[in-house]
Amino acid sequence: MSKEEEFVFWLACIQGISSSKKRLLQETFGCAKAVYYIEETGRKSCWFLTEKEKSALKEHQKEAVLDERKRVWEKARKKGIKLTYWTDSAYPEKLSRIAQPPYALFGAGKECFAFEGVTAAIVGAREASAYGRQMTYEYGRELAKAGMNIISGMARGIDAAGLEGALLEGKGHCAVLGSGVDVCYPKDNQRLYQRLWEDGRILSEYPPGTPPLARNFPPRNRIISGLADVVLVMEARKRSGSLITADFALEQGKDVYALPGPVTSDLSRGCHQLIRQGAGILVSPEEFLCDLPYKLQKSLIEFCKNPVKNSNENEIMLESPEKLLYSVLSLEPKNIQEIEDQLSLPRGEIMEALLNLEMNGWIQEVSKNDYIRLK
Repeated sequence: MSKEEEFVFWLACIQGISSSKKRLLQETFGCAKAVYYIEETGRKSCWFLTEKEKSALKEHQKEAVLDERKRVWEKARKKGIKLTYWTDSAYPEKLSRIAQPPYALFGAGKECFAFEGVTAAIVGAREASAYGRQMTYEYGRELAKAGMNIISGMARGIDAAGLEGALLEGKGHCAVLGSGVDVCYPKDNQRLYQRLWEDGRILSEYPPGTPPLARNFPPRNRIISGLADVVLVMEARKRSGSLITADFALEQGKDVYALPGPVTSDLSRGCHQLIRQGAGILVSPEEFLCDLPYKLQKSLIEFCKNPVKNSNENEIMLESPEKLLYSVLSLEPKNIQEIEDQLSLPRGEIMEALLNLEMNGWIQEVSKNDYIRLK
């Protein structure tokens, strides 16, 4: 553990000073350690701090406070919790591009800060309907099968269903908590939390031990949208935390999709509101994948080079672009021109993938250039 890491943890633990001001403090004085050792004149020179914030900083500069922070961080490190901060090379690049990036980020799981592939945030109501949970589970599973990383807040209902579906198809999926990464909330999701700790990743900007306070959740949502390339809202009331995530996503220039539901359902009113405002409509995972911008489709192909073994041995094991092409086929015949228009891939690459799929018995050409999936 580096000395600077100790001081970064100390600075991250100060309540009452925003992430942006913590970054400015570190930038002004060169490093977190230097911030700890600034004296009265140094604090007075911090024009961007209020008097209340200067007092909070002074209170935390006591040696007893620093020693306690060191003990807490050492205990957290022994549990496997990792730390990155805004000037660290491991800090997720996607977060560095948002308006209010967290000063520090805590993580659990292997490669917990690496977000190189395409990430989809799947969010929605806690008190979800059976329809919402089922559709979310299917989207989580199918998008993970196509090579996407799934991210949510791990709340009960929609958030949990998306991660559960995704974890059937691989590892590396992520939950961003409104508590410390060592605090499972809600407790009902203990099994999911343990699975993410082992096969996925858990992130939080709040130091280990932080309880799930209500005020922590709205700011948490900007991290979910910031790490995502696209946001899917599966069910949401008219006033919902999921709509906060959607607003953050739009501010960050991300595409937002919403699942339509019964017009009489309160749980779908937020989704219908997003659709009226121009959000994409979720009809099926296959259509969603086809609707993705070419840049994201290309990234899926680039980051899905390894064969994926599914939990059902009767399901397909493919390398991209075969996996992406197979996902757009169904039991209804689809013409090669339609496939080319949907995938935005070169004709030669599509023909090669179709041939490989047909030779392995996964698809069939039922008439000239018309294909269906068989399994």
